[in-house]
Amino acid sequence: MPSLHQEVHFESAICEHLGRHGWLYAEGDAARYDRQNALFLPDLLAWLEATQPESWQQLAKTHGANLTKVLAERVRKCLNDLGTLEVLRRGVEMVGLKKPLSLVQFKPALGINPAIGQAYAANRLRVVRQVRHSLNNPQDALDLVLFVNGIPVATAELKSDFTQSVGDAVDQYRFDRNPAPKGGLAEPLLGFPGGALVHFAVSQSEVMMTTRLAGTATRFLPFNQGNAGGAGNPSNPFGFATWYLWQEVWQRDSWLEILGRYLIGQRNDKKQLTAVIFPRYHQLDVTRKLVADVLANGAGQRYLIQHSAGSGKTNSIAWTAHFLADLHDAQHAKVFDSVLVVSDRTVLDAQLQDAIFDFQRTTGVVATITDEHGSKSAQLSQALKDGKKIIVCTIQTFPFALEAVQKLSATEGKRFAVIADEAHSSQTGEAAAKLKQLLSSEELAELQDGGEIDTETLLAAQMSAKAAQENGNGGLTYIAFTATPKQKTLELFGRPGADGLPEPFHVYSMRQAIEEEFILDVLQNYTSYKLAFKLASNGQEYDEKQVEKSEALKGIMQWVRLHPYNIAQKVQVVVEHFRDNVQPLLNGRAKAMVVVGSRKEAVRWQKAITAYVDKRQYALGVLVAFSGEIDDPDSYPEPVTEHSKALNPGLKGRDIRDAFAEPDYHLLLVANKYQTGFDQPLLCGMYVDKRLAGC
Repeated sequence: MPSLHQEVHFESAICEHLGRHGWLYAEGDAARYDRQNALFLPDLLAWLEATQPESWQQLAKTHGANLTKVLAERVRKCLNDLGTLEVLRRGVEMVGLKKPLSLVQFKPALGINPAIGQAYAANRLRVVRQVRHSLNNPQDALDLVLFVNGIPVATAELKSDFTQSVGDAVDQYRFDRNPAPKGGLAEPLLGFPGGALVHFAVSQSEVMMTTRLAGTATRFLPFNQGNAGGAGNPSNPFGFATWYLWQEVWQRDSWLEILGRYLIGQRNDKKQLTAVIFPRYHQLDVTRKLVADVLANGAGQRYLIQHSAGSGKTNSIAWTAHFLADLHDAQHAKVFDSVLVVSDRTVLDAQLQDAIFDFQRTTGVVATITDEHGSKSAQLSQALKDGKKIIVCTIQTFPFALEAVQKLSATEGKRFAVIADEAHSSQTGEAAAKLKQLLSSEELAELQDGGEIDTETLLAAQMSAKAAQENGNGGLTYIAFTATPKQKTLELFGRPGADGLPEPFHVYSMRQAIEEEFILDVLQNYTSYKLAFKLASNGQEYDEKQVEKSEALKGIMQWVRLHPYNIAQKVQVVVEHFRDNVQPLLNGRAKAMVVVGSRKEAVRWQKAITAYVDKRQYALGVLVAFSGEIDDPDSYPEPVTEHSKALNPGLKGRDIRDAFAEPDYHLLLVANKYQTGFDQPLLCGMYVDKRLAGC
């Protein structure tokens, strides 16, 4: 009973707060819920009558006493067929009406006329507790359901931390809230795509969420603020640690903005909805803080967004680009003429296009500058002339594009936002010459060995002190996204902290990403050769010059008898360790990366590892990746690249990352490439045969 009492208290606190801050809330509301159609009909009818009186009168005239039943069934059918997100944004068509019935009024980006203002104020947001929703188990009740004008948009299961955790709420969804139980009826409130858009598991200390329930296969994501650089939430001396959910996220204007501007529908090749993306807390936080800061301080600022791998940067950049492209100041003037995005993420362009189409039903908003469509200058000029809101370019075309917008800013007073993703590419010519003065000796050596230059370094080269002064007129706003900012980047983009040292505008730390299980900690099980020897030989130190050859050590020496430059022996260690310890993970689908010190080493490792695998007749596919061309006559008579048939015979012109994703490939050898991030969920092991910075 104590835990139940605490949970009821928790539930009441949330509902009463919402009821005091613009939401509708009343005891007994659950009795008015239409279980069959998963709608709160009193609000739907009141909304339509108040905001679309002509359509309402026409429907009443046509259907008379049957109107409520006809309307409920029609709305439910549209929700099931098109999805809740689509219906909220596009409305419901009904026979006899000239235009669709609008089910919600979102706030437009530009201004707000009186009619829209009245409709926006008329939105009926309601929280209902203990909703008996199930068509299969009549007594099952969800703790909370959130409605907008009678349409269910979110559910929540609450748990008291006294005896239960957020994991218990997650399990309740996974085991007791099946949207399509075997042999039973489909549950309209829980189903995809026509049910609630998001489901929250909430305790007093943590929040998790999912946009698609699938029984025990349901995957929940953390929706927490982060705590001192790690996962979770900071303690709240004035109440619950998860207060931000109902006080900030579910706040009336916030919630309507999320439904109208943040949620993205993902579709397959047949344009069928397969998933809905709901922002994680840090994505919501950073985009809102960026927009607020630009509005408060005007264009011309610099922002460093330090978001780890696993943070969902692609979506964060898409939202940032879209919001800044549509941003208007207090006088309703457009803040930016265009937003320039530099990224080598192949999915970003398509995602931007899809997201903006989802929001606005508008195509052609995004232009992409590439080497494949003729002159870069002509492409950029045309994109600017056409008034493209967002212009995407690769790191190869970025120096030219940046120079062009700097010129337009200085000569025509145009204002641009430049969003720089953590893109990497080898550079030659003038760009490389500019960069050399900014590189450390180690970075310069890597560049000369086919290493990659990143967006940060390119920006630093372009933004000398003189350029910074020239561009201090508000013409250019820079937003740099990077997981591991260099000192130069911090100096250029950081803001003075309490200690006077530059710090990022927003942080989603690597520690938090690891603790939230979005990425693996590759150093968690890091073991050096010498330590491995010591552990396996009762504390005996490893002496590279003299090693005991006794029979007792023969087995372990087969594994650790490694001269630093004896590639053949290293290959044996890597392959055998991978087969024994890494490959069995993920039901035998696990992959690993081998990082070597130079391109020449990569070529020789590839020969050695291929020979070893063939000799042992192991079914292991190997790829090797490096930039540029390497001439190593001891390995191959002609210079080779990563696309050479001799090195990667199965590549056939494809991108290395695409080929490595296939089940036939298990090991990826890299030299000065993919060093700061590699999006491959099956990557479970890493072997490093080079000095690690800071170690």
